[in-house]
Amino acid sequence: MPNNRKFWNKAAEKYSKSPIADQESYEIKLDITRDYFTPESEVLEVGCGTGSTAILHAPYVKHIHGVDISDAMIEIARQKLKPGVHDNISFEVADLVTYPRTGKMYDVILALSIVHLIEDRAALLKMIYDRLKPGGTFVSSTVCLKLYSPLIRILLPIGRAFGQVPTVVSIDPAGLQKDMTDAGFKIVHQWQPGPKKAVFLICQKPG
Repeated sequence: MPNNRKFWNKAAEKYSKSPIADQESYEIKLDITRDYFTPESEVLEVGCGTGSTAILHAPYVKHIHGVDISDAMIEIARQKLKPGVHDNISFEVADLVTYPRTGKMYDVILALSIVHLIEDRAALLKMIYDRLKPGGTFVSSTVCLKLYSPLIRILLPIGRAFGQVPTVVSIDPAGLQKDMTDAGFKIVHQWQPGPKKAVFLICQKPG
């Protein structure tokens, strides 16, 4: 985890200025996600990065709280907040897997482009399940590395050893679905914009 935090702290400024790779798919995911919001929704975003998605969703919910391991990412996210405009948004530096499993419960939890960056997916999904209210919704968008060339999976650990890439876990869509159902979720929506695009899932915790 310290190595991942160091990587993302170093990458934060460049990351914040990078355009979204697939804007059309991103906007579709935003629209689908909002179908599960109400004006009273309490939302948690796990791995919120520099806060752009949280800010876009904020007008549709009561409150959205973003957490990320990177101090630099959270600092950039907080700098985007405008008093009187973004009063229902908060950001926090936190370990994603060990994020407190007691306390506040959420109507919706988002984990966008983060599940494949966590070595212990089972622990992450348990944390998310535990923090969701009964009947709550879990939204994820996950890169499935097994859909890519095997060469990438060989080179990533080398890059990781030299601090050039963060932890990236190899997974395929079927394995991702199994992880979700094993964690207790029911998959209610699945969409993949293209053969090597991230898999977008809407899951629900039984009510």
